[in-house]
Amino acid sequence: MPTAKYTGFLPGKHPIEGYGDGGFCFAGMSHRGSILALPSGIRAWDAAGPEDISIDSLAPVFAEAPGLIEHLLIGTGTELVSLEKSLRQRLRAVGIRAEPMATAAAARTYSVLLAEDRRVAAALIAVA
Repeated sequence: MPTAKYTGFLPGKHPIEGYGDGGFCFAGMSHRGSILALPSGIRAWDAAGPEDISIDSLAPVFAEAPGLIEHLLIGTGTELVSLEKSLRQRLRAVGIRAEPMATAAAARTYSVLLAEDRRVAAALIAVA
């Protein structure tokens, strides 16, 4: 059971320990809402649904991308939702392979790839 409440940014790389009920658990903390798990740390993300996934909402990903992120797992909620063509092209232009999938699969895959020391990030929409 998480011992602390997450306050918006946690530096460092942390596996996702749990998800559901509108949030995520990591590093012994819980957070309600969506998150970006980046090489610099885990931060709160304002995206509430797949329609909120955009070049603008992923600005922190683009800021860290050069050389630090090779795979971006995008948890689109309870169902797989395709990314807009312009977003896929923008990610590809900076060397990121975007992999949209349901949030549960993205959270699990992120933790596995992180344990393998891969250059991975995740944009995870919270699910109930």
